[in-house]
Amino acid sequence: MKPTDTGEGAYRVARIRERLAGDDIAELGVRVEERAGAVLLTGTVSSPGQRDEILRAVEDEVGADTPVRSDLVIASTAAPEAHEELP
Repeated sequence: MKPTDTGEGAYRVARIRERLAGDDIAELGVRVEERAGAVLLTGTVSSPGQRDEILRAVEDEVGADTPVRSDLVIASTAAPEAHEELP
């Protein structure tokens, strides 16, 4: 049986969300879902280092036999190159 068939998938997602919200990472903007036996992460993070830390934490939580798919985007903190023209 797959983890989602037994309800274990929901508990795993909740554990991951709790770990990401904890003091070490403190990230609430990442969406966590379980699809087709894999964990899917979506959202925007502030840096490549934070993305890597999140991925390590999730991989530690789920173990080597569950794939982790990441669609995490790094927010741009660069100043705009041109002025915005308002109508």
